[in-house]
Amino acid sequence: QVQLVESGGGLVQAGGSLRLSCAASGVTFTTLGMGWFRQAPGKEREFVAGINRSGGDTSYTDAVKGRFTISRDNAKNTVYLQMSHLKPEDTAVYNCAATVKSDWFSGYGYDFWGQGTQVTVSS
Repeated sequence: QVQLVESGGGLVQAGGSLRLSCAASGVTFTTLGMGWFRQAPGKEREFVAGINRSGGDTSYTDAVKGRFTISRDNAKNTVYLQMSHLKPEDTAVYNCAATVKSDWFSGYGYDFWGQGTQVTVSS
């Protein structure tokens, strides 16, 4: 049973930074592509960033390119999302997700989900 537990959300002023973490258990971490998604009130969930199994390749939605960085530490079974230059429109519930499929970069077909962590950016 794959379990994903996010942490690191909170309230931050526009222009500030936050780092989200997602710890995985119940699985060999290096078999998983990992991703971060977000859902703002009244909006559909969107893919934010993905990273391949080794950590050597990443993918981002255009809205966060240059501001967010996804990374992973396979020794700690953890994936991170470093968020900088935050904007009010980044306010959302952020979910960590994992996939056993080869497509970790498009945002489709993720198999396992965390419970989410709230990020609120004030103007």
